[in-house]
Amino acid sequence: MARTALITGITGQDGFSLARHLLSLGYQVHGVKRRTSSLDADRLRRLEAEAGRSGSNQLALHHGDMTDAPSLIRILQDVRPAEVYNLAAQSHVQVSFEKPVYTAQVNALGTLNLLEALRLTGMIGDVRFYQASTSEMFGIAETSPQSETTPFRPRSPYAASKVFAHHATVNYREAFGLHGSSGICFNHEGPERGEHFVSRKITRAVAAIIDGRQTSVALGNLDARRDWGHVQDYIEGMHAMLRQEDADDYVLATGKSYSVRDFATLAFAFADIELAFEGEGLSEVARDVRTGEVRISVDPAFFRPSEVDALIGDATKAHERLGWSARIGFEALVEEMVRSDIARLAKGS
Repeated sequence: MARTALITGITGQDGFSLARHLLSLGYQVHGVKRRTSSLDADRLRRLEAEAGRSGSNQLALHHGDMTDAPSLIRILQDVRPAEVYNLAAQSHVQVSFEKPVYTAQVNALGTLNLLEALRLTGMIGDVRFYQASTSEMFGIAETSPQSETTPFRPRSPYAASKVFAHHATVNYREAFGLHGSSGICFNHEGPERGEHFVSRKITRAVAAIIDGRQTSVALGNLDARRDWGHVQDYIEGMHAMLRQEDADDYVLATGKSYSVRDFATLAFAFADIELAFEGEGLSEVARDVRTGEVRISVDPAFFRPSEVDALIGDATKAHERLGWSARIGFEALVEEMVRSDIARLAKGS
């Protein structure tokens, strides 16, 4: 009999990628979808098409909301999953400053709703649970690189809400025996990344510029450094955590750090546009070496009220215990995203 998995946030990048992965392994996949969620309808159609080709009805969607505990209880009782992956979140850091209460309701209290739903339905001892934690919880970290023992110093409502959810998962593991693991994932990207995230904003802009739809893109802190990996590697790490006999928390990271400027430079290079940066701070721009046109400018609107300057992860524990390591490098990741967005615009999407 196929194993059954429930994924909250199935319409997001991680949820979509994880669902495809589990379907390929023969899982029966159930996804939680908000009734108001229409942005990622295309992903759901593609998932349904892939599941349909197998002829086994391996995918089912359920309407629910992380802020509505009764809906989560109902879904758990109907599905009786062996594995639960909590990937639902308001995951945009800048938006969390604009909507801090909503961010906390979804990310912090929403996770608590799901954990309590597992307890109240009597399923807490029968389920393996994955919590999507984040490197943003480290904030201005005391040590570099960051590992599972690095103290959290969150610098945004998003990060603070994720710290709550992370500790709630640990608490339910220790207090109630939940097989609950948290993946402290550093930045992971791919062609399915939302267009409001800086990585996809850059690659989408590159495609639009070479297609003649726009001439430049405005970004925020070009000096911010992140540990960027590929989503496929990371969802395999999530799955590996729930294959372990004992639950635990793991950092997933590449161990390499690049700036937003590095990401943009490489993305434009894959479109045969060489950039030259000039100026400093808010006056910095990047010009097309061949034409002299400004391709990147800096807009203070895209700076966070409290910045996290640099993050880089130490995934030694995941490597030693899970046999996990990031396989897809930074250059391959950026090239794939640029090529994908060029192809999308060529198709008119």
